[in-house]
Amino acid sequence: MKVVSAHTMQETDKRAIEEFKIPGLELMEKAGCSCVEEIVAEFGLKGRAVIMAGKGNNGGDGYVIARLLGQKGWNVKVIILAEQNQVGGDAAINLEKIPAAWTNFCVHEGQLAALHMEEIFQADVIVDAMLGTGLRSDVSGVYQEAIDLVNASGRPVLSVDIPSGIHGTTGRVLGDAVRAYITVTFAFAKLGHVLYPGAEHTGRLVVADVGIPQQLMETASGYDFLNQETMRPLLHRRDRQAHKGVFGHCLIIAGSTGKTGAAALSANSAVRAGSGLVTLAVAEGINSILETKTTEAMTVPLPDAGSGHLSSSSFPSIEKLLPGKDSVAIGPGLDRRPGTVALVQALVETITLPLVIDADGLNALAEDMTVLRRKKSKQVILTPHHGEMSRLLGTSIPDVDAIRISVAQEFARNYGVFLVLKGARTIIASPDGVAAINGSGNPGMATGGMGDVLTGIIVSLLGQGYPAWDACRLGVFIHGYAADMVAEEKGEIGINASDVQEMLPFAYNKLLKNTLLSNLRMFGEL
Repeated sequence: MKVVSAHTMQETDKRAIEEFKIPGLELMEKAGCSCVEEIVAEFGLKGRAVIMAGKGNNGGDGYVIARLLGQKGWNVKVIILAEQNQVGGDAAINLEKIPAAWTNFCVHEGQLAALHMEEIFQADVIVDAMLGTGLRSDVSGVYQEAIDLVNASGRPVLSVDIPSGIHGTTGRVLGDAVRAYITVTFAFAKLGHVLYPGAEHTGRLVVADVGIPQQLMETASGYDFLNQETMRPLLHRRDRQAHKGVFGHCLIIAGSTGKTGAAALSANSAVRAGSGLVTLAVAEGINSILETKTTEAMTVPLPDAGSGHLSSSSFPSIEKLLPGKDSVAIGPGLDRRPGTVALVQALVETITLPLVIDADGLNALAEDMTVLRRKKSKQVILTPHHGEMSRLLGTSIPDVDAIRISVAQEFARNYGVFLVLKGARTIIASPDGVAAINGSGNPGMATGGMGDVLTGIIVSLLGQGYPAWDACRLGVFIHGYAADMVAEEKGEIGINASDVQEMLPFAYNKLLKNTLLSNLRMFGEL
């Protein structure tokens, strides 16, 4: 599913009107009609609707909804948060089409609660047509009062285009925002629908076709939103004659005293993610522990710098391990000692295989970012959370969080890497500036070890021959998808990384089954 910014949608609407000569009134009519279809499907053929409308085109959509619902026999009340002379353009034309008896103009604070609280609180559905995707500043005055009243009513809300108060591009709450039960948007989903906290306010999202020309739909700049539909085609089915040699051999360099769990999680997750062979390279002092924790993965003891830590002295041994491997991961639980940092930097400047760098591998890069300029691999994937990203950039965590997509895109372009910026709605960016937003996952994943599982998944997919862009997207999605399956079974509280790791085969199986069903339907077998 393509997701676009508010600006891109506005430009697309403008081009549809100016270049393709589609009247704005026609687009507004189709938008309103789409909302009415959803209302009738959800709430029945008749009922009581309160339309909370603004003075712009979002309000114009609301006036169309009022007229069409009224024609179907609904009891309709339209509360307009503006003076009549403030409503202009196509919205004014549609306002004239509804009976004056249905409308109430409410511009002063205090009027809403005094005059319309009962109507709002008794509505079968409230239509939020107050503020659209063009909102840039915090809501205030009568609009804030209206949002508070709508939320307090407890009645189901259908938001038109986007819940009022949500920034259409960042998903930020601008002061206050409607909590919708359903949001009907047009042509494309907007970033504000899928990024948090906007995603929590959107409710069930319906993307309606309003007649934007296909040419404009295809050429509009946007982002992939990763869900089952977009990920199914990426997943390879296995040949019946396959053997372990064709599913890749990945090498994971990880672990230190006190952090053996990170190494084990990464290695075991690579096994669960489908690798034919997995080798875990660790300091000699902790090798016996990892042999116990990793039944299916092989371990290799490396020269120990003391107390179960790696240093540059391990470099020759690691070089000897590289032939015959298909992918490499560096970082989970490595520690940040100077010798370990030097080893990571030397490996990044040497390894030519597809490479995943996570955790303390990222911290080592943050010590000298010029190392990335000297990388040898053409497929380098970095998987930072926002704290690690802030260290890589030398900036603050709030600065990273404020513009996560552009931060990821700029970094990926600048250093020629694939970047997985982890968090709620993980962002994946490629060296050519393309970005995707993950739609799977849940708050239960906010616990130690989840990133180590993701590292294992991605290095496994690289070893199986998936290109870096596909390995990142599929890896991030299947990671969250497995966690969603765990949450469905156990709830979101108390999930751990091992739960997700063990669910990976089931997540693959569910996605593959859905792929098979889709193919059968395509060929008329169902």
